[in-house]
Order: sequence, then C-alpha cells, then structure tokens
Amino acid sequence: MTLIAPEINADEKRGYQLELLIVFSMTLGLSGLRSLVRLIDSLLQPTPLNQQSVAINVPQAKADLLDLIAQLLGVLQLAAWGGIGLYLLWRTGIKLKVIGLDGTRKLADSLGALGLAAIIGIPGLAFYFAAWGLGLNLAVQPSTLDSQWWMSAALILAAAGNAWAEEVLVVGYLITRLEQLGWRKYTALLAAAVLRGSYHLYQGFGGFIGNLVMGLVFGFYWQRTRRLWPLVIAHTILDVVAFIGYTMLRGKVSWLP
Repeated sequence: MTLIAPEINADEKRGYQLELLIVFSMTLGLSGLRSLVRLIDSLLQPTPLNQQSVAINVPQAKADLLDLIAQLLGVLQLAAWGGIGLYLLWRTGIKLKVIGLDGTRKLADSLGALGLAAIIGIPGLAFYFAAWGLGLNLAVQPSTLDSQWWMSAALILAAAGNAWAEEVLVVGYLITRLEQLGWRKYTALLAAAVLRGSYHLYQGFGGFIGNLVMGLVFGFYWQRTRRLWPLVIAHTILDVVAFIGYTMLRGKVSWLP
C-alpha cells in the first residue's frame, strides 16, 4: 500500500529533516544515545554482561504516594511523546485514518494484534534467554517495584505508554516522514528498526537485535496494512505480560535471571 500523504516541495523537505532531528533529539533518539553509553559502561565493568542486571520499572521515590505520582508522570511523558508525532502529522494534513489510528476496524485490528504478539512474544522470550546464556545480554528485570496496592495498574499503564510512544513515533510518524522525504520503502523500514533497537542497547546486544527484529516485523506489517492500532495493542500485551509476569514469578522460580 502506498503512502497517502500530501506531496512536499524542497523547502518542506528541509523543514521535515529539521523536525525529525528536533523530535528524536528530545525523545527516543536521545534514549538511544543514552542506551549506548550505558552499554559501553556495562562492557567496561569487570563482570560479564550476563552477570550484571538492569531494571526497567523501578521505584522513583521513597514515599508510596510520591512514587505513584512519579510513575504516572512517566506514563504522561510517554503519552505526550506519541502526541507530538500525531500532532506534527496532523498539522501537515495526515489524519489518524491514514496511519491506522481510527476505530473503523476494531475486530481486524484486535486479531492482528494477537497475531503479532504471538509472533514476537514466544520467539522473543527464547531469544532473550539464549542471548543472556551466551553472555550477550544483561539480566533484565522488567520491574523492581514493591507490592504496592497500585503496582499492577501502574505497570499496565507503563506498558501502554511504552507501546503508544514507540509505535506512534518510530512507525507511524518516522516511517511516514522518511517516505515523504523520498526514502525507499525498505530503507525507511530498516532505519526505524535500527532506531528501535538502539534505545534497547542498555539491555545488551541481545536487546538490540531482538528489538531490531521486532521493528522489522512491526514496520513491515504497518507498511502492508497501514494499521497502527495492532502494533500499539500487541506491544502493550507484550509489555504487560513481561512486567506483570515477572513480578509474579520473581523469587519463585530458579530459571528467571
């Protein structure tokens, strides 16, 4: 399916290039650079990668209520990141329907999301354990939050926030803009997938490769269908299973890093 978006002239192309630089220097591009720094720091440690650990959702305040507020503010930031991408597309004539964020295909989008979650989730988990076992990855702790009354709700919201920010910015927004700038279809797909892998480098080489593959699968699906909701829903499912599942199994099974 081809891009349904207004044609742009040379001045608009320069504007879009600057726009991309600004957006990603504030959001996931900056996260990618920080992740690279964290990976280098881990590699410089005397212990192997798989003997180190990294946590994703961590306490952000000692007081229970303040911790909850801080967690919710993090979700709000992720929602705003996705909102920036949508707003910039809307300002240039690209509506929600064009990128597949309308509500006209609820059943098809839901089925697509379940399929994507299965395709990525099961092999992805196996790949993580293989990469960790080979020393290519840190032990990833999806959550180290204590058992507060609000923990599950906060983790679900965090999962939805991650999914929203990443899929809107890295797929709906970035690939659309790159296609408008004249990038070839699969070059834009690869660039978006590399970006997705980059901000997971803090997990190790396995985190980069696994998310690169996820980016290729998700991006290819979107380029074929122009439906973004399945990606957002599937990503939310994957993160909810990881976050909640880890908290339920932590300390109860021997095979979990």
